[in-house]
Amino acid sequence: MNTKIDISGVVLTTKRLLLREWKEEDLDDFYEYASVPGVGEMAGWHFHETKEKTKEILDMFIEGKKTFAIVYNNKVIGSLGIEEYNEKVFTEFANEKGREIGYVLSKAYWGQGLMPEAVSKVIDYCFNELNLDFLMCGHFVENNQSWRVQEKCGFKHYKKIKYETRMGEEKDCYMSLLKNDKNK
Repeated sequence: MNTKIDISGVVLTTKRLLLREWKEEDLDDFYEYASVPGVGEMAGWHFHETKEKTKEILDMFIEGKKTFAIVYNNKVIGSLGIEEYNEKVFTEFANEKGREIGYVLSKAYWGQGLMPEAVSKVIDYCFNELNLDFLMCGHFVENNQSWRVQEKCGFKHYKKIKYETRMGEEKDCYMSLLKNDKNK
């Protein structure tokens, strides 16, 4: 079952990153990476053509209280959300506490190991602070970069599903699973 998430006031740090809740003043940094073609599309959403679109999503992040801003050298370079997983598709987890994570990173920072660093920290938070039993994470079949992040963080492919993107396309998606060993 999906567990309630509220990251208000939560700050996570790694060797190079700060993960915190989103703020209004993050708008320019967010727009800078979300407006680049090819970034959002890897996660199933169209790049932001206007700053107004970015502001709309930023407001959603702030109100939702479940998405971290990824900060590197005092600049927001990505997001990492602790989303609800699809309980109708994954009924086998009805008696376990879980969520799904999703992430996006500025194209300028791809290939530097920053996303596995951020994901690992959020996994630690979800398992050791929130006491979740499992996490899921998806990636489109053709998105090998996202799969590499998941694989480095211990996720294993679990089920291939059809996923409707925010752009209205139906795509093949691998859902990966990571269980909390401490809760066995």
